[in-house]
Amino acid sequence: MLKKILASILVLGSLVFVAFTKTDPVENEVSRNSNAPIGTFEPIVVLELFTSQGCSSCPPADALLDKVKREYTDEVFALSYHVDYWNYIGWEDPFSKPEYARKQKDYNIQFRNRSNYTPQMVINGREHFVGFNTSLLYGKINHYKGKKVENRVGLTKIDEDGRNVSFEYEIDGDLQNKELRALIVLDQRRTEVRRGENRNRTLTNSNIVVTEKRIALTSSKGRETLLLPEIVAPNEKKYVIVLVQDSSYEITGAAKNIIL
Repeated sequence: MLKKILASILVLGSLVFVAFTKTDPVENEVSRNSNAPIGTFEPIVVLELFTSQGCSSCPPADALLDKVKREYTDEVFALSYHVDYWNYIGWEDPFSKPEYARKQKDYNIQFRNRSNYTPQMVINGREHFVGFNTSLLYGKINHYKGKKVENRVGLTKIDEDGRNVSFEYEIDGDLQNKELRALIVLDQRRTEVRRGENRNRTLTNSNIVVTEKRIALTSSKGRETLLLPEIVAPNEKKYVIVLVQDSSYEITGAAKNIIL
């Protein structure tokens, strides 16, 4: 009898221990990241929307990205990556590239997400969600607007000769295990879609990534040149955007400038 009583006390004690030692998932996350570098530079918000003109669920996400871009002109870096895996349906997205689908796959491996999907919104290379979720997007923007970052990027001497865009960059902050992503981005383009899931619709896409180059950071400053693809029309409004990212694809710095 005494053994049964003692056993009951031990079980009860263990349950009480579990109850009081279990922590909130948010607290666990903070604990795991307690040794992460603390940012010292002004916050940035980088949105990467993986989309396609062949995806019927994507136009609301495209419209939301354009809305946010206009509301947060200076604070948010809005990017639209067009993937190619919807092209088989019958409409070939003119901005789609297989390397953007591979880029999305790299993100989803990092996120431990099973597969690519559209529309997928990635924010600061840290997390993802369905791209047309308005309330979640605005909540995340406000969240990251309050978080300082590890790097600051300066862009100068931006030149275009009709075929190439060249620029100089300078980066402050820790560069260990980081690289630069240099982009040419079209401000906006309207497309009349004739086939596929969005047939007979005129779609508006904003901040379309048409060129991306990854650059190893061996120095805090340098000069780079990007080739203008043929899809870019003469005198079309466009930007050069540079991002600093670490080995986990988290974005730690960004800068943009219009190409005149």
